[in-house]
Amino acid sequence: MKDLLTALALILVIEGALYALFPEGMKRVIAVALDIPAATLRQTGLVSAVVGVVLVWLLRG
Repeated sequence: MKDLLTALALILVIEGALYALFPEGMKRVIAVALDIPAATLRQTGLVSAVVGVVLVWLLRG
């Protein structure tokens, strides 16, 4: 559980740093994401999650 909370905190640090350092760039990314079909976003998110699980499994195993 502690590892999960640490990972979530790290996500917040990275995302917060991106918005703090590149606010205009993040606005452009969001604008582009609005034009991407929901199915594509869903598929990309699923692939990213699977890759993340595999990486954690390899690194922790």
